[in-house]
Amino acid sequence: MMMHLTNSHIPAPRRFNNPFYYEPHPLCLLAVEEVKKLLPKHPKEGKMFGVLVVRNAENEIGYLAAYSGQIVDTEYRYLDDHEFVPAVYDYLQPDGYFKTNETKISAINHEIELMENSDEYKRVYEEYETLKREAVSAIALKQEMMKRAKRVRDQKREMGTLSTEELQDMIRESQFMKAEVHRVKQKYAVILENAKMKIDSIRMHIFNLKQERKLKSDHLQNWLFAQFNMRNGRGEEKNLIDIFREYYMNRAFPGIPPSGAGECCEPKMLQYAYSHHLHPLCMAMFWWGPSPKTEIRQHEHFYPACNGKCKPILSWMLQGLEVEKNPLEEDVHLNLNILYEDDDIIVVNKPAGMLSVPGNSDRESVYSIIKDKYPDIEGPMIVHRLDMATSGLLVLARNSHSYANLQEQFRTHSIYKRYIAILSAKSNTEEDNDMVLKGSISLPLSPDVDDRPRQKVDFENGKTAITEYHVLSKDKEQIRVSLVPHTGRTHQLRVHCAYPQGLNHSIKGDELYGERADRLYLHATYLRFTHPTTGKRIHFEKSPDF
Repeated sequence: MMMHLTNSHIPAPRRFNNPFYYEPHPLCLLAVEEVKKLLPKHPKEGKMFGVLVVRNAENEIGYLAAYSGQIVDTEYRYLDDHEFVPAVYDYLQPDGYFKTNETKISAINHEIELMENSDEYKRVYEEYETLKREAVSAIALKQEMMKRAKRVRDQKREMGTLSTEELQDMIRESQFMKAEVHRVKQKYAVILENAKMKIDSIRMHIFNLKQERKLKSDHLQNWLFAQFNMRNGRGEEKNLIDIFREYYMNRAFPGIPPSGAGECCEPKMLQYAYSHHLHPLCMAMFWWGPSPKTEIRQHEHFYPACNGKCKPILSWMLQGLEVEKNPLEEDVHLNLNILYEDDDIIVVNKPAGMLSVPGNSDRESVYSIIKDKYPDIEGPMIVHRLDMATSGLLVLARNSHSYANLQEQFRTHSIYKRYIAILSAKSNTEEDNDMVLKGSISLPLSPDVDDRPRQKVDFENGKTAITEYHVLSKDKEQIRVSLVPHTGRTHQLRVHCAYPQGLNHSIKGDELYGERADRLYLHATYLRFTHPTTGKRIHFEKSPDF
């Protein structure tokens, strides 16, 4: 059995920690320190690891350890000799169903690649392009000859009276030349159509291969997910296809498991525990090694379970356990300070911890509070948002005219916003000393589809995101900065601060891209825009309470 016994007298927690929001229990911290001893000191690539503290039938407490994903052909492959829990379903057997069919799909991929880069495909495509240029040139030459002949005829008409025979000759010449242009067009239309048929024949073959690849891939993926029969705390089993379908039954997202579902630390460890009659007590996941190129992961930092892959699975697997509630989903009442209001707009100072708009829970939001306060107005209409963890200034529209006007101002970037943030310093390291005090960050962003609402830097498909920054002060503990976003991407300021090619210092309290604190130290401190009715430029300022 892969349970590692502990000699600690630390009492076990009364409830299992919520994997989506937690502080690691002391028993987890002890287990993590043991796991770290097995890991490479200076890995070239980072990986997520996890521990699950469990109790066995003899009332002994120990822990299980796991890694996310696969370690085949990586520097971590030796870890399989150190009793990490196995995969929920081992589909990597060389002669197994998955690898056999994966080989067939790879062969189709290879055939597609060969056809797309074949000399034959290049030849017929170049031949078609050459014929197109030839057709354009030949038609243009005939058309130019026709224009010249017309100019000659026009000159003859202007010079004097022409005989009936001469006029008839000119008409015949005009008709003949128009017919010549038409014949050339028809000729090349046939030639080009024949040439295009050769290209279309190859493209159709490639298309059919891609369709075959998709069908085989979808079938194989569905087959694989059907093999992942996940257990829960009540002793029930359900495969990933059913878990995702039922979880998303009444939601906007399709209930299709994403690639890699069931391979994260959390489901691996819970599955092993249930299968070996071990009672789960608490768990924690931590990142080891350098951050990936697009995501932001800090070495040795603890992280919650991902939303895209793990939330549906863990919602099933944790049934039967007494689990701590997620405080981010609980309804908490906070005071909303209204700074200004008239018939068109409302400006508020949103506290940290309040939603801008209603979410999936019953937690109150700026929208719900203002709607309750003014039930008879056309609005409120949310023009822009702040993250729940961010405090500061928000403007709301009270009618459709104001909403449209303010939206246009945001679209044209004529609304000016400034934020104050405190960044976590790095013990006065060389990075802190060399930080440029003023500048601009341009890093494109896109959603992390497997772990929303996290964002990632994406130079291929990301949307432009630009932030102007100014370091206001810094010491060994923290760095205070002013941030002006010139675009409005989700988590833009948080990612631009934390990313290595940005400021390389996460905002204090940013549990997604840095470390948790008593709050996220990010505040929208200044807002300037044109009043939608008066046309006057107005501004509001509210200093942060940090």
